[in-house]
Amino acid sequence: MLIRAGDSVLLVIDMQERLVPAMQSPARALGNARLLLTAAGVCQVPCLLTEQYPTGLGPTVAEISSAAVDSPIIEKLHFSCMEEPDFQTAFIQLDRRQAIIAGMEAHVCVLQTAASLIEAGFEVFVVADATASRTSESELACLSRLTASGAHVVTTEMVIFEWLGKAGTPAFKTLLPLIKQ
Repeated sequence: MLIRAGDSVLLVIDMQERLVPAMQSPARALGNARLLLTAAGVCQVPCLLTEQYPTGLGPTVAEISSAAVDSPIIEKLHFSCMEEPDFQTAFIQLDRRQAIIAGMEAHVCVLQTAASLIEAGFEVFVVADATASRTSESELACLSRLTASGAHVVTTEMVIFEWLGKAGTPAFKTLLPLIKQ
């Protein structure tokens, strides 16, 4: 099944100031999440961002919040975003069937959100190179478990090229130099 811009919502989960430094390969995950946010803007894909207990973990890092133009940032306490009423309402109102997920920590909030979305009947795509945990074992276990549960593990470029659908368009010409960086 293809990821389609008209069917997608990009979810960027908990990329926060006090959480990011503890992650494996945080620069990779942040850079790819930023690229996804930029591509979502070009491809007209709505985005939702979350912050897990921002009093303790701080706000979303500037690299991500600056790329999330006009996208709401929803505070939460539940690990699964879908258990948070404000998030669930915002997500459902977008009326999209595909959730593209990037974020931290893979084995906690990303996993529980993806599992909840799968249970609710949505198509879930977890962007492996835009997702991180404190340990590689936790990250790999998350991706393995989600694959077994019906989620699709993808990469940033897979998402972007599927959103684009074809070469030669203005969107393609805008995003290609960013992908090649």
